[in-house]
Amino acid sequence: MASTAPSPPKPEATPDAQPSWIDALPAHIRPYARLARLDRPAGSWLLFWPCAWGVALADGLVADWALIPWFAIGAIAMRAAGCVWNDIVDRDLDAQVARTRDRPVASGAIPVKRALAFAILLAGIGLLVLLQLRPAAQLTALASIILVAGYPFMKRITWWPQAWLGLTFNWGALVGFIAVADPAPAMLLLYAGGIAWTLGYDTIYALQDIEDDAMAGIKSSARALGKNARAGVAVFYAAAVILWAIAFYLVREDPLALLALVPIALHFGWQIHRLSDQSPQNALTLFRSNRSAGLLIFAACAAIGLTAIH
Repeated sequence: MASTAPSPPKPEATPDAQPSWIDALPAHIRPYARLARLDRPAGSWLLFWPCAWGVALADGLVADWALIPWFAIGAIAMRAAGCVWNDIVDRDLDAQVARTRDRPVASGAIPVKRALAFAILLAGIGLLVLLQLRPAAQLTALASIILVAGYPFMKRITWWPQAWLGLTFNWGALVGFIAVADPAPAMLLLYAGGIAWTLGYDTIYALQDIEDDAMAGIKSSARALGKNARAGVAVFYAAAVILWAIAFYLVREDPLALLALVPIALHFGWQIHRLSDQSPQNALTLFRSNRSAGLLIFAACAAIGLTAIH
């Protein structure tokens, strides 16, 4: 009687995960760490940087420097909570896409009820961060719950879920600014630039799944743009730089202040040049490079905020 070869073990991590300390965790904890995307830290950086921009542009880096580490903790916790919610809602769709079918909820490694309990725990950490902010910033932060709750459904009803993600992921620019100063037009332009930035980098990210998304009926800006994806990303990035330039000029009315945006403009140009190769691996590399892009914008905001005339 012929023996049956054992089936290969089911992978715990999604293909775009990064090798990390998570691999050394006990087996029963690893799925929760992966559910929180601790093996994919880029998203936490992309949620954190707009918060830091807001603090920096409002000239809060000196007097209110402690907000930065608090926002870092909040970004990790709330990005994780958002991912858990997203995975619960998308578990059936995730099971149809090669890159996401092994996510803990989609694969059945974590039951839905336990995932919900984990999301509540993460939200509790976010609440601790919220209590460190002044009341106006607390109310602004709470308003983002609607955006977070609605995001997983956007890919079902619009070709531009990346725009909704932009509204959500850059909300921290408003919270960070209001945590330090009263609302101002520059704050809104900083936020709008962040939305355009997200449209660019998340279109790049969506290029990884464009074939599987088409088969599963998942909508995305990458599918909407098709062969024009590279040109679309260029337009989004150009819009981001223009909006940030206006914001900077409103804070510091000096044309030389706009030189602070030269590094990020060059970085965006590099991304667009490299996007001639739209393979999944290159798309992931370019997407991850936006962690550095966020740092460059933070440095620009810091330069403007610290030198502004009040």
